[in-house]
Amino acid sequence: MLESKNCMSPQSPTEISVPDESVEAKASPLKVGFVSLGCPKNLVDSEVMMGMLAQAGAELVPRSEEADVIVVNTCSFIDSAQQESVNTILEMAQQKTTGRAKKLVVAGCLVERFRDEIRRNIPQVDAVVGTGELERIISATGVAASPPNSPFTILPSRPEAQARAAQGRFSRENWDGAIADLPNYFYDESTPRMLATPPQTAYIKIAEGCDHPCSFCIIPQLRGKFRSRRFESVIAEAERLARSGVREITLIGQDTTCYGEDFGLKDGLALLLDRLAGIENLHWIRFLYAYPNKITARLLETISAHQKI
Repeated sequence: MLESKNCMSPQSPTEISVPDESVEAKASPLKVGFVSLGCPKNLVDSEVMMGMLAQAGAELVPRSEEADVIVVNTCSFIDSAQQESVNTILEMAQQKTTGRAKKLVVAGCLVERFRDEIRRNIPQVDAVVGTGELERIISATGVAASPPNSPFTILPSRPEAQARAAQGRFSRENWDGAIADLPNYFYDESTPRMLATPPQTAYIKIAEGCDHPCSFCIIPQLRGKFRSRRFESVIAEAERLARSGVREITLIGQDTTCYGEDFGLKDGLALLLDRLAGIENLHWIRFLYAYPNKITARLLETISAHQKI
């Protein structure tokens, strides 16, 4: 279903036959294969896109050789990640001549950074989908028209982000083909998602984007302003995963220790961990990434109080 890389063949002739008019022909579902590169946040995006495609009627296949459409979800954090993404795109592009693939879609952070350059320099790419456009994967692959209403929740950012925006922190003016709007979506517990991890473990994205002014990092431009997922949405997804057999969850965000600040929650991560620890069938709870300047006494006390964490 999905080939995952962490930085993280010949097509048979088509036989033409006369259909039996007494039997109504039924079209086979479009087969889609995924290659997911980079961090766990990107993997969750791949899982969400696979979930939407499956819900729209696509068949997800485990090997690119079996796919009618190949999606490469890319990383663009550092130079080596960009090169790995380009190499993987070129590798998958070969399936359009040597395999059964008819379409190649590139998604993720490399699209946010080099949207027009990808289209210009790799003509085998049929469509691109940025980190804030995941609902477009349905139409980009040709499975169906994208839904008129986005399946994602648009969340506001915190005042700190607005101040940093005024200082130019999120500027993408010099990026080749970058769209005007920063990514601002967030999936919730009702968004379709198909896990690509082993059945006993899963990631849950609790925050997206980043407001920190680190000069070496382009995550804010790639992922948008920091925004937390609603508290009860995280709990609902964790409970559903536990009921399905997941025993270990890893909370992820570019800065999990800022969780909840954008809607006025103090010690939000500590409160969330405390609530998650009460879910009976969860045995392990982890979180990444965490910033030292946001580690509070309440968070340390919560970790100490629960053996699961």
